[in-house]
Amino acid sequence: MTKGSDLLVAALENEGVDQIFGIPGEENLDVMESLRKSSIQLVLTRHEQAAAFMAATYGRLTGKPGVCLTTLGPGALNLSTGAAYALLGGIPMVMITGQKGILSSRQARFQVVDVVASMKPLTKLTRQIVSPQIIPTMVREAFRIAQEERPGPVHLELPEDIAAEECEPIGLVTPNKLELPIASDAALDHAASLITAAQRPLLMFGAAASRPRSTSDISHFVVRTGIPFFTTQMGKGTVSGGTDLYMGTAALSEKDYVHEAIEQADLIITIGHDTIEKPPFIMGKSGPNVVHIGYQPATVEQVYFPQSEVIGDIGPSLKALADRLEGKLPNAQALLHLRARILERVTVREEEDRFTPQRLVHDIREVMPQDGILALDNGMYKIWFARNYRTRVANTLLLDNALATMGAGLPSAIVASMLYPKRRVMAICGDGGFMMNSQELETAVRLKLNLVILVIEDNAYGMIRWKQAVEKFPDFGMTFGNPDFVKYAQSYGAKGIRVNDIAQFKQSLEDAFSAGGVCLVNVPVDYSENERVLVKELRERLPTILEDGDGA
Repeated sequence: MTKGSDLLVAALENEGVDQIFGIPGEENLDVMESLRKSSIQLVLTRHEQAAAFMAATYGRLTGKPGVCLTTLGPGALNLSTGAAYALLGGIPMVMITGQKGILSSRQARFQVVDVVASMKPLTKLTRQIVSPQIIPTMVREAFRIAQEERPGPVHLELPEDIAAEECEPIGLVTPNKLELPIASDAALDHAASLITAAQRPLLMFGAAASRPRSTSDISHFVVRTGIPFFTTQMGKGTVSGGTDLYMGTAALSEKDYVHEAIEQADLIITIGHDTIEKPPFIMGKSGPNVVHIGYQPATVEQVYFPQSEVIGDIGPSLKALADRLEGKLPNAQALLHLRARILERVTVREEEDRFTPQRLVHDIREVMPQDGILALDNGMYKIWFARNYRTRVANTLLLDNALATMGAGLPSAIVASMLYPKRRVMAICGDGGFMMNSQELETAVRLKLNLVILVIEDNAYGMIRWKQAVEKFPDFGMTFGNPDFVKYAQSYGAKGIRVNDIAQFKQSLEDAFSAGGVCLVNVPVDYSENERVLVKELRERLPTILEDGDGA
C-alpha cells in the first residue's frame, strides 16, 4: 500500500523536480514526511510570497516549472502575487497548497477559504485533488500545462485526508517532450516579402525571446540578416548587447533616444513580444508596419496590431525565415547610422562623481562579468538599468516589466545563486522593495549562498514620487524611515557595508564578492537625474511632455 502524499512526491520526482520552495502547515505533514524520504530538497522560506517568486525564477531560468508548497488559507493566499507574477511573465510554475479534509469536517470552516476559486484568474489551471488514484495524471497534466505555450502557473490543492489516504500503488505517467509546430510556409513567405521590401527595417526582441530554448537561434538570425535590433526590458540579453547591431533598450514607451530609430523604421519585426510588457513603442496610423514572430498569435491592442504574423516555435521558424532572407536585404542596415548617437546618449561616464543612477550602472557593469546575473526589484533604478546596462548573455538581467511587483528582487537572486553557484549574482533593490521581503536574508545565509545585495536608499517610494512630481502633484505620502541596513544584515548573520563615497563603490562591490557569503551593500542615490534626463533632456529631443514615463 502507498498513500496520496507518496504518490504526489513520486510524481514530482518523475517530472525531474529537485527543489521545492515554501512554508508547510499542519495540512502538509504527510507531504513533508514523503518529501523527507525523497530526493527533493525542501527550501524553507520566510514568507510564502518569496517562495512563489523563487519558484517562478527557477522556471524563468531553466524553462522547467518551479514548484512551491504552502498550507491552506492564509499561506495559500500569500502565493497570489507570485502567481500573477508568473502568469503575466509567461513563467512555468506549479503551486501546491494544503486544505482541510474533504471526507469529513472535524474542524468545520476553520481557516478554510476557496483557494481553487481564488486562483482561477491567476493561473492557467487550478484544481483540487479528490482521490489519491488520480494524483499521477493530475501532476503530469499540471506540468504539461505549465510548460506549454504560453507558459504560466498551475495550482493543485491537496486536502490532508487525501494526502494521508492509503491505496494500491499506481503507475506514474512518463513525461513527454513538448513539440511545437513551425510556422507555415505561407506565413513565412508573406513575412519575407514584407521584410525584403522594407526600406528601413528594425528588429525588436521581447520577453518570450529570452526563453532558454530559442536564444541561440535568434542570435543566428541576427547574424544572417544583418538587421539592427533593440529590445524590450524583458528581452534584454537575448542577443549580446555588445554586438555592432544593438541599438538600445526601450525602457520608456516613446520619446527616448532609441525611439529615434523606431520612429524612422518603416517595418519593425518583433520577435517574442508579449503585450503584458509596458509598450516599448506605440503603433499609430502613420506606421511603422509590424511583423509579429512568436510562439502565439499577437494580442491585438490599441497600441499593437501587426500586419503579418509568423506563429510557431521561434527558433526553427526564424531559421526558415532567414533561409528566405539571407543575402536579399540591401536595406538591412539603413538605420544603423543612428546607433552611435543613440548609444552615446545613454553611455555612462565614470567621471560622474555622485551616486547617480548612471554611475551606479557603470560601476556595477565594471564589476559583473559577462555571465554575472543581476536580479532587479522594482523601482526608479529599473529604468536606468534597462536603458544603460549592456548585457552580453541571455537572462543575466532579471527584471519584471509585466506585473512589475516590488519584493521579487532578493528571492529571485537567491534562486539564481542556487542554480549558478560559480557565477556572480547580485540583487539590486530599492529600500522600499527590499523591506517587502528582506527576511529572506536569513534564507540566503542558511543556504550558505554567495550573494551580494545592493540596497539603494532614498527613504521613499521613489518611482511614484518622481511620477507625482512630473504630473505636478504636491510631494505627499511617499517617504518613510529605514533601519540601519548594515546592522540589519548583520543581525541575520550576513555582512553589511555602507558606502558613502562614490569613489569607493566599485571596490566595495569587489570586496563583497571576493569575501564570499551573503553581503548587503547600502548606498544613497541622487535621483535628481530623473528630472534632468528623463523629463527635461528628452523633452528637448521632442517638444512633447512624456506620457507614461514610469517605464514600469
